[in-house]
Amino acid sequence: MIDFEKVIKTATKSGRLFFGVKKAMAAAQSGRAVAVILSSSCPPGILRQLQHHAALSNLPVHLYPSPSADLGLVCGKPFAVSAVTIRTLSDSSLLKALRAPEGGGG
Repeated sequence: MIDFEKVIKTATKSGRLFFGVKKAMAAAQSGRAVAVILSSSCPPGILRQLQHHAALSNLPVHLYPSPSADLGLVCGKPFAVSAVTIRTLSDSSLLKALRAPEGGGG
């Protein structure tokens, strides 16, 4: 199980994060990201579309087990966040955990 809070906090300090579905879709289409994290309240149509594009780019998509309001708080934002795109991450162990296949959800 991935510790999403740790990954996001590390990426916030040492890497590059983008928030929102549009940025996640662009990253999924181009493959220029480490991973995408989606909230549990992300609309199913967007989830399917992102997963499709991410699969073509070999980009891992992970589902955060809580709704977008909680994901926003973890990101340090005062608003709901449906998608977090991690562009770079300096911690190699977290990077390895994100790139590993997720059991069941993603």
